[in-house]
Formats: sequence, C-alpha cells, structure tokens
Amino acid sequence: MSEYGFLQGSIQLYLDRLASEEPAPGGGSAAALVGALGAALVTMVANLTLGKEKFAAVEREMAELKTRSEQLRAELAELVERDAEVYSEVAAAFKLPRSTEEEKDKRRQILQSALVQAAGLPLRAAELALEVARLCGPAAEKGNPNAVSDAGVAVVLAEAAAQAAALNVKINLAWLEDKQFVKQAWAQVEAILEEASALREQVLLATYGRIG
Repeated sequence: MSEYGFLQGSIQLYLDRLASEEPAPGGGSAAALVGALGAALVTMVANLTLGKEKFAAVEREMAELKTRSEQLRAELAELVERDAEVYSEVAAAFKLPRSTEEEKDKRRQILQSALVQAAGLPLRAAELALEVARLCGPAAEKGNPNAVSDAGVAVVLAEAAAQAAALNVKINLAWLEDKQFVKQAWAQVEAILEEASALREQVLLATYGRIG
C-alpha cells in the first residue's frame, strides 16, 4: 500500500488534498483516477449484461470485457498513488546540493533519472486509458442498452484521462536532456491521443444511436 493512501479515504478527502497547496496529488494522479473511473463504468455495463438470458449471445464477450476492465481499473488505481511517489523523487532531486562541479553532475544524473520515471508514469496512464477507450465500443454496442449511456461516459473519461496524462508527460519531457527519448515518448503520446479521440467519436455515435 502506498504511503499516501489517496484511495483509502473518502472522495471528499481526496478532493480536498487535490485542491490544497501540497504538490501531491496533482494532475498526474487525477488523470489516472479519471481513467480508473472510465474502467469502472465499463465493468458496470458488463455486470448489468452478464447473467441475463436476453444477452446470452454476448455472455462470453462481456465476461472477457469485465476481466480486462477490472485489470485496467486496478493498474490505473495504482498509478493514482504512484504519481505522488514519483513526483517526490523529482522534487528531492531538485533540492540536491550543487555547490561544486561534482555535486552538480551528481544532481543532474539523479534528476534526469527521476524525470524519466516522472514522464514514464503518465505515459503508462495514457496507454491504459487508451485500452479503456478500446473496451467502450463493445460495451456500448453489445452491452445492456439500459446502461449504454454509461459506456458513453466511460469513453469520454478515458479520452480525457489520456489527454490529461499527456500534459503530464509533456511537462516532464521538457526538462529531459535525452532528445531521442523525448522524441520517441512524445510520438507514442501523439499516437495514443489520435486513437483515443477517434474512439471517443465512434463510441459516442454508437451510444447516441442506441439511445435513440
């Protein structure tokens, strides 16, 4: 369990922490949480479809959908906590002494390493959010029609989580000296955002279509 325990308290406590002057939790944690909310809604659609005779034809697909959405929810929930831990490592690196050339070099190495982790974590959150978005199509098209709006909300949250995570990737990449890493990481982000945006449009179209 994380030392922060953001998800062990109430929603109100988390929101209060998010609104405080403390640097953690911040935008990266919030991005992961939004993605986890999207995953939870996909699970909800699956749960409202499973075990019902009228949806027997999609029983297996919905069971698989639920398994994957729950895996994604757990991974994203972990990142809600991990974001604060990674940020603390970056903050500590910035505070290292730099009076001598040796200290400056050591500080630079530690900071660069911490920044790679700080960029990598929201990049992973964006990847997971995209996976959530990919599940929303089947949920909207084949899930219980009474819950189709929840599939629509899920894809909106998933795309928002990817966009929010991307911002946190970008701000950490700005400090990195390894330009090849920066280029590759941002190319990944751009591909994620492009697909997530397309999925949002597709799933919303299907959602409104089933609502009528």
